[in-house]
Amino acid sequence: MALRRRNGRLSHDVVPGESFVRHGPLEPLSPVVLSVPHAGRDYSPALQALLRVPLDALRGLEDRHADAIALAARRDETLFVATRPRAWIDLNRAEQDRDPRLDDGAWMHGAPLSAKIRSGLGLVPRRVSNAGDIWKRRLGADEVQQRILADHRPWHAAIGAALAAARARFGVAVLLDVHSMPPLGSPETAARLVPGDRFGKASAARFLGRIEGVARAHGIRTAANTPYSGGHILERHGEPRRGVHAIQLEFDRSLYLDSALDQRGPGLAIAVRLLRDIIDAVADEALPGAIAAE
Repeated sequence: MALRRRNGRLSHDVVPGESFVRHGPLEPLSPVVLSVPHAGRDYSPALQALLRVPLDALRGLEDRHADAIALAARRDETLFVATRPRAWIDLNRAEQDRDPRLDDGAWMHGAPLSAKIRSGLGLVPRRVSNAGDIWKRRLGADEVQQRILADHRPWHAAIGAALAAARARFGVAVLLDVHSMPPLGSPETAARLVPGDRFGKASAARFLGRIEGVARAHGIRTAANTPYSGGHILERHGEPRRGVHAIQLEFDRSLYLDSALDQRGPGLAIAVRLLRDIIDAVADEALPGAIAAE
């Protein structure tokens, strides 16, 4: 990362070849940290050379334009946006979630096969639902290990450092991990925002309660932890007993994309206002701890 001074503060810029962009000052100004791990669209020549499927098919793995929501909603908060696509490596899977049907290094770890791996959605996705198997060939153990070293570990190290800095300054830190989901049903009856905290393991319940209250005020239905309770990012970084909380936010794509669920739609502004109000409510909920720390 390169450092730039903006408005008297040092902040990070992306450097070519790096797998994510950090937005925000080096010293946290808020206990809230934002991350968008599945919106990457940097489909490199190396990735494209390995594809069995058309490049457009990989959009099925993206949280399509979820970064647009976070970027527009953010003010002073630290925000991490992945640029590498999920097809290359899934930052919301653990390092050992390697698929033996794709990855020669999977057998080295001997980890049990989760439902996600069996369905082809491991650390490196094997298939996409709208097109089948992604890759022309198996991946060598060293190939996947290099992706872990270059992309996966730096992402989690950066998230962990930002949360530690926020906790050190404010006495509490809250990660909001921004994702998107296909519509769960009719907009009139189905949830359009699913906040997840791994059923209370990744965050104190008071933060989820505030998020649900904001959504109600916006007329947005929620369904906590159903059907998405949060993945590896929450499991790894949420430590509520230590004052570090992590919550996954799944936005219904029909809320902010066009009718084809592909490009940004007229509802984007609604999603941005919703996320901004969620950030403010979460920061307000964290404020007693922040005041004590100051």
